[in-house]
Amino acid sequence: MGRLMFLLIFGLTGAGILISLGVWQVQRLAWKEGVLSEIEARIDAAPVALPETVDPEADRYLPVEVSGRFLPGEIHVLVSIKRVGPGFLIIAPFETETGRRILVDRGFVPSDAKAAPRTLGPETVTGNLHWPRETDSYTPDPDLEANTWFAREVPDMAAHLDTDEVLLIARSETDPAIRPIPVDTAGIPNDHLQYAITWFSLAAIWIMMTALFLWRSRAPRQA
Repeated sequence: MGRLMFLLIFGLTGAGILISLGVWQVQRLAWKEGVLSEIEARIDAAPVALPETVDPEADRYLPVEVSGRFLPGEIHVLVSIKRVGPGFLIIAPFETETGRRILVDRGFVPSDAKAAPRTLGPETVTGNLHWPRETDSYTPDPDLEANTWFAREVPDMAAHLDTDEVLLIARSETDPAIRPIPVDTAGIPNDHLQYAITWFSLAAIWIMMTALFLWRSRAPRQA
């Protein structure tokens, strides 16, 4: 009887822990969906003028409209787009009408268009401020000689192009050769549903294994 009680307590405790982890992930899922909804609403809001001072956290995704002109010189960031293939994001210096220099992510071009001439001069750009987090310990340093970068590291790009540490990701582009890649929430991970399913599945397996052990322990032994 003591053995059966031990198995029952052990099984119920383990199942309770696994179920609680699943419930916690469901709660995290609801929280993350709320965060994503807030971000999407912020991204799609009406654009405002570029603030005098910006904060990488408070102003992330802020919709902004600026008028000015694209300047010569650009950075090419190596990327790959699903169902399109490899290519480059075009990061260009932009001087506003007030004389402020910022970075503008104009969008994507295929690899064979990396060196193609781009339209410059007067432009009004609408987009969202962003400070992407794309680097880790495995990210190579940029190949400055080939003008090939492997991440949009705003401080480094700003230093290279002599601009403020401000990146505006354009929603549209007048140059037909450039495909704009507007900011969205697709790149923000939200795996809580998969985690919840995993924990609940483990709980179900745990309960079935506990029931099996209890049944085998109660079954009469063959002489």
